[in-house]
Amino acid sequence: MSEELLQTETMADLEEHFDDANPWNIIADYLEKKTVLPVKIEGIVNGGVIAIVEGIRGFIPASQLSLSYVENLEEYLLKDIEVQVIEADQSENRLILSARNLLKEQARKEKEALVNSVVIGSVMTGKVETLQNYGAFISLENGLSGLVHVSQISDKRIKTPADVLEVGQEVNVKVIGIKEGKISLSIKALIEKEEKEEKVVEKVEIPKAENIGTSLGDLFKNIKL
Repeated sequence: MSEELLQTETMADLEEHFDDANPWNIIADYLEKKTVLPVKIEGIVNGGVIAIVEGIRGFIPASQLSLSYVENLEEYLLKDIEVQVIEADQSENRLILSARNLLKEQARKEKEALVNSVVIGSVMTGKVETLQNYGAFISLENGLSGLVHVSQISDKRIKTPADVLEVGQEVNVKVIGIKEGKISLSIKALIEKEEKEEKVVEKVEIPKAENIGTSLGDLFKNIKL
């Protein structure tokens, strides 16, 4: 191998090494692969917090810290969280991180697991959360919610759910279907079940007292001493 070719290969190796050592190139790889990064919140600034990734100061906007509004950013100081890179610009020295997408995915999986644990046909207790013309949304005891369609609210014809239900009212509901993570409920099914059970109850006639038992005279009348 010629000395010139050897020098060319050596320079290429050095350039590749320098590229790999550049933290911005590593961060660009994190961005492309949506890598989950464990970080510690190092500081609080206006509108968000600071975390360090590969020695680079990254900014996490308050809106990207949680699924809900963060009132007190100080609560996050020195807290360990997981983030992803959502923007990286070496020329502007700008690195933006986010925990929100990870939290959304975690919440989705937890909800999916809860929904999958619900058994069709089971009876649950809940409270009327909201009323719409097409039905009532019920907040269930396991933290989930489901819809009672207007046709499944009463065994009698009603115009709107508000005719028989009110927000905050506690109700018993039956799970009649689960599709694409949505739970369908019925109040009418329980009413019909109760009515059916009442119809099949048989009335048992209690015999009169005089027909019960045998008198002592009847026991001894045919006995010869």
